[in-house]
Amino acid sequence: MRVVVSGGTGVIGRAAVRVLVEDGHDVVVLTRRPENDEVVDAMGATARPADLWSVESLVAACAGADAVVSLATHVPFGYAAAWPGAWKRNDELHTRGVANIVAAATRAGVRRVVQESISLVYADAGDDWIRESHPIEITAATEPAAVAESHVQRYACDSRAGVILRFGTIVGDDPATRYLLRAAGRGRPIGLGGPASWSYLIHTDDLGSAVLSALSAPSGVYNVGAEPVRRQDLVAACAAHAGGPEGAFFGPLMQRLAGPRVEPLRRSLRISSEHFAAQTGWSASRPAFDQGWLDAARALEGAR
Repeated sequence: MRVVVSGGTGVIGRAAVRVLVEDGHDVVVLTRRPENDEVVDAMGATARPADLWSVESLVAACAGADAVVSLATHVPFGYAAAWPGAWKRNDELHTRGVANIVAAATRAGVRRVVQESISLVYADAGDDWIRESHPIEITAATEPAAVAESHVQRYACDSRAGVILRFGTIVGDDPATRYLLRAAGRGRPIGLGGPASWSYLIHTDDLGSAVLSALSAPSGVYNVGAEPVRRQDLVAACAAHAGGPEGAFFGPLMQRLAGPRVEPLRRSLRISSEHFAAQTGWSASRPAFDQGWLDAARALEGAR
């Protein structure tokens, strides 16, 4: 297939591009900065200048494509996530940016759009299992992701496929994991929510294969991740791996003061990926969290 990818130099994008190229697809990555062209070339893909804010440039880039994979994000992490305006660009990418991608794909006659999304849109379910039919909770933090999903859902019809991947929180070879390990190593609190609540995670090693599987998935929403883990186990593993003191959680007051953007991270999300597996045959190569998930981030930090 000829696959056009936005956000192809980000965490999800790089993983996806590598796997798509390895599987023999003709991959075109949309770029705005010339310095990213070398990164794209090194992955075996083709760089194509395009502007997510210009539908015309996107139509030209999507010409002849069999699928468009929308992965562009700009996610702040750590204390920066609570700063005013920190999420503005990420929100625009998921609202206006995805609207433009879908409009361009429609005009260019593309028959499949794959959209990344987040499992944090689900309402807190305590210890209950969450599947795709579970209610979502729309707040200022989750609305942009829900808007992106709605654009793709409207695109889907009898002749076009719209696939939405609600990824778990990413752990592995990524900046957010490296931040957690630095903070844990210095004895800072890193836990949000209740210690016994559930986190739904996905390792960076499994991002690319999920996007590849989405190229054959029927239209719909899919949860994509590993087995859920108790937050106390995740925090303890980060602290132990970083060589710091026992992992700590933010207190209730600090969690409230962090603002509405942090609230979804406190939700207990015991999410199942069974539907995606049943529809596509996908399975995580890292099916259950353990300390080995943190090795890549730790190695990179140690090299600095």
